[in-house]
Amino acid sequence: MELFLEQLLQIVLEFVVEVFGEVLAEFGLRCTTEAFKREPTPWLAAIGYVILGALAGLVSVFLVPPLLAGMHLRLANLALTPVFAGAVMVLIGAWRRRREQVVVRLDSFAYGYLFALSMALVRFWLAKP
Repeated sequence: MELFLEQLLQIVLEFVVEVFGEVLAEFGLRCTTEAFKREPTPWLAAIGYVILGALAGLVSVFLVPPLLAGMHLRLANLALTPVFAGAVMVLIGAWRRRREQVVVRLDSFAYGYLFALSMALVRFWLAKP
């Protein structure tokens, strides 16, 4: 039972790291929105979020050491965390819409998922438990 709780805590912490990275990216995008008046195409935006997620994953590997030890936990994290992170970004987007704030593309499931997936992939490949 103790091992199960430890593994569950590790997964939750990985999720928190990825969502925190995503929220920081969303904040950074919000701060620079005024500098870019023209919206990029959806595919170009998707590529940009994949690159930003990969960079966030690279930085996070050095700031937060790997938390998951077993391969099965790392694979579960790779499959589940981006889905949950995308859902959190949907909630943030809805919260911002209710307050009539500017909503960026990252405040949607698809872009939030792409960002978190690329971040999780980099952490998966680079973080050696």
